[in-house]
Amino acid sequence: MTRSSFALPVPTALPVAVAVAEPSPMLAASPVSEPSPAPEPSAMPASNGTSRPAVATERAFRAALRGLGTAQKPGNGVPAYTRWVNRRLARFAAALAYSLGWSANAVTATSALFSVGGLSLLVALPPSVGSGVGAAVLLAIGYVLDSADGQVARLGKNGGPSGEWLDHVVDAMRTPAIHLSVLIGLHAVPGIGTWPLLIAIGYCLVSCGQFLSQILSEQLAGSAVPVSNTAGVKQSLVLVPTDTGTLCWVFLLWGAPTVFVWVYALMFLLNTVHAAISMRRKYVRLVALNQQFAGG
Repeated sequence: MTRSSFALPVPTALPVAVAVAEPSPMLAASPVSEPSPAPEPSAMPASNGTSRPAVATERAFRAALRGLGTAQKPGNGVPAYTRWVNRRLARFAAALAYSLGWSANAVTATSALFSVGGLSLLVALPPSVGSGVGAAVLLAIGYVLDSADGQVARLGKNGGPSGEWLDHVVDAMRTPAIHLSVLIGLHAVPGIGTWPLLIAIGYCLVSCGQFLSQILSEQLAGSAVPVSNTAGVKQSLVLVPTDTGTLCWVFLLWGAPTVFVWVYALMFLLNTVHAAISMRRKYVRLVALNQQFAGG
C-alpha cells in the first residue's frame, strides 16, 4: 500500500486547527546519530573474508604467471639447474613482484642485496655449517631474482638498455665477489695452505673472462649467433658444474673446509676447460664474421 492512500480530503467549510506538537525535551536533548559512512570499496571484505586489494593482487599474480608461461627463453644449451629449477622459481618470483608493482630494476637491486648478504656471511664469520647454509640460501635467492628481473621487464613491457646495463653491471660485480669472498674466508682457516687461495684467484679470473667473453660475443655477433636446436638434456646435464646455481649450493659444504676446497677445485678445473672451449668457439665464429664483412 502506498503513502497516497492515507491522504483524506478536508472539507472547506469547516476550519481546521492544525496543532503543531512541540518536540519533547528528552528527544531534543538526545543526539541524533548520523548514519555511518559506507566502507570504501577497497576496504570492503571479499566473500572469502580477504580484502579486495589482496584479491586483486592474487588475480594479478595468476595472470602474470600465465603470461610468463608462454614467454620463456628456450632451454637449449642451458645448464640443468638454471634450466629446470632457477627459471621456474624465477617465474613465481617475477609474477609476485609484478603483481606487487615492483619494477625490474627493483628486483635487480633486491637480487644484489641477497647476494651481498650471503657473501657477508662467508667473509665475516668463520666457516661453519650455519654460515655455509645461510650463504647458500641467500646466494640461491639472489640468483633466482637475477633471472626474474628480465621477466618482470617483459611483463611490464618496459625493458630497455638501462635495465640491461644495470643487470650486467650487477652480474659483473657479483661474479668476482663470490670467489674473492672464498679467498678471504679460506685465508682465515688455520692450516688451509696456499693452493686453495690460488684456486680462488684462478676461479675468479676464469669466471670474469668467461662472463666478458659471453657478453662481447652477443654484442659483436648480434643476430649471427647461432642457436642450437639439438642441445638437449645431455648438454644441460654436462654443464651442471658451470651452473651458477650449482656454485651457490656448493657452499653447503662450507662447514667442512677440506671437503669444500676439493669440490671447489674440481669445479674450477671443469669451468676452466669449458671456458677454453667456449672462448675458442666464439673466436672462430667472430673470425668468420670478419671474412663476411671483408667480402661484403
